[in-house]
Amino acid sequence: MIDQLISYDQQFFIFLNGLHSPLFDFIMYWLSNKLIWIPLYAWILFRMIKDNHSRAWLVILFIALLVTLTDQVSVQLFKNIFHRLRPCHEPALEGMVRILNGHCGGNYGFVSSHACNTAGIAVFSGLLLKNRYKWLLPVMLAWSALISYSRIYLGVHYPGDVLAGFMVGGTLGFTVFRLWNFTIGKLIKRNNHPSETTDLGKL
Repeated sequence: MIDQLISYDQQFFIFLNGLHSPLFDFIMYWLSNKLIWIPLYAWILFRMIKDNHSRAWLVILFIALLVTLTDQVSVQLFKNIFHRLRPCHEPALEGMVRILNGHCGGNYGFVSSHACNTAGIAVFSGLLLKNRYKWLLPVMLAWSALISYSRIYLGVHYPGDVLAGFMVGGTLGFTVFRLWNFTIGKLIKRNNHPSETTDLGKL
């Protein structure tokens, strides 16, 4: 059963990876570049701090927790345990994988850290800011999905890698959001400021 799923995953990868054009080569390469999204990350952090200005330190702490979790879980609990080679490192697919600029990455690809990190950010930020920006969660999820797809396009991840990474990251983002609500609730109760319940991004 597992071998069959892996075979389907490889076949689907070969199909998706083969759909390319010069324009999409440029777009997908830059979509996958982390540095290009710094303005987006800065805006999200600014909005979170502004909406929780009295607890800016807590916002930064939770963002640091989220990023650490998504990054370390994707590597330590998946890549370093499953040891699934990236398609661009897979001997059975030699000559069949199209990569750009000769970049393949580390040996192992399950799960995709790009997918995990962006999905975690998408879910946490979308839920935390949903009272002010109802459109943010679906837009951020679409953003994460597009970046995840770019990893397949670039030949560095299988569809299964990015799907699993997306699910793991989304789960971590939701868990950290629930922890945020729990922590804020405890702080409000301790300080006896019921009026501050409006700061909670209730689910």
